[in-house]
Amino acid sequence: MKSFPAALISLAFVSAVAPPPPAKVVVAPPPPIKYVEPELGLNNSGLDTAIRGKLDKIVKTAIEEAVAPGVAIAVGRNGHIAYMKGYGYIDWNQPGSPAADTNTLYDLASLTKVIATTTLAMILEEAGQLDLNRTVASYLPEFNSPEKAQITVRQLLTHSGGLEAGANIYTTARGREQYLYQINARPLEYTPGSSMIYSDWDMILLQLVMERITGKTLDILANEKIFRPLGMIDTQFQPPISLRSRIAPTQVDEARGGLLWGTVHDENAWAMGGVAGHAGLFSTAKDLALFSMMILNGGEGVNGVRIVKPATIARWTARQGKESTRALGWDSPEGGSSAGQFFSPWSFGHTGFTGTSIWIDPEKDLFVVVLTNRVNPTRSNNRHVQLRRDVADAVQQAVLGARIVNWEAR
Repeated sequence: MKSFPAALISLAFVSAVAPPPPAKVVVAPPPPIKYVEPELGLNNSGLDTAIRGKLDKIVKTAIEEAVAPGVAIAVGRNGHIAYMKGYGYIDWNQPGSPAADTNTLYDLASLTKVIATTTLAMILEEAGQLDLNRTVASYLPEFNSPEKAQITVRQLLTHSGGLEAGANIYTTARGREQYLYQINARPLEYTPGSSMIYSDWDMILLQLVMERITGKTLDILANEKIFRPLGMIDTQFQPPISLRSRIAPTQVDEARGGLLWGTVHDENAWAMGGVAGHAGLFSTAKDLALFSMMILNGGEGVNGVRIVKPATIARWTARQGKESTRALGWDSPEGGSSAGQFFSPWSFGHTGFTGTSIWIDPEKDLFVVVLTNRVNPTRSNNRHVQLRRDVADAVQQAVLGARIVNWEAR
């Protein structure tokens, strides 16, 4: 009995001096991170809606400064056409001239090289019908000048085959056979593969190669394999006179009857019959938007029709060497180009002498098309150069949620 009180005393003592058990700390969960997407303006394209007013001001000011009678633009991003609009009129002085809009047909000039000729070459290469490493002479035996024997199809596409930029062959030659003869007879500018000179002859030769392979002319091939499948219903060579009210006329050329209206502006393309690998295509802002979205979508049109594979587009639109900005058929941005300051080095595009341009930026899933007839009434007007840059810069700066980098300053 004596031990029990002692045990109680001992237990009480231990209880008095032992620290209480630590309190259980309940940590409140952190608040969830809320991701706020940028406002998707302009048809869910992810472009700032303020771009509409900026483009209006840029283009209207340019027309007031006589850049061209009219301008049509198309801008797209994230698989959507963000903004399309026509400005001005198709001609300066024609009484009652129709307004320019996104259905106005413009002479694309050298955009023909990428929209038609290069895209057809992609398709034929993918089908195993065209080998870029074969010589041009192996396809065209008439191209038999010894100094040109080693020029390859690839060199045509990179403008590195030694051919001159161009010449006034149209003063004496007519048709495909005479052009092939004349190009073959003319001297080279440099050793093939040693340099780069942008040459219309390259794309004419590529046209002739593809026509020889398929047995079809370039216009028929392009319509069958590109334009009709993609729904580019207005894109064509030699538009009929019935479309004249929708066609933007170009230069006043007295040697060819005055104002060129539905007739190709480029003289060599005209002398070849209006269908040429370097020029001759007419199209609209709306159709070129469909084409651009196909390219950005890895070769599949908005209607689900596949033209080429994604890997083919990636390979053909990449720069082919450090010595040049050229991809296969396409070009890439460089200082002072119509792509402006902010199109990434991975972008690709092309321009046309009549005042047209197309630029595609796969990094931002973005395209910009600018169409003008700046050669109306003469080719001495160069105001379009700054217009194309201003439009490109404004669109790039309107991209929401993306870093803007001045690539020209690097």
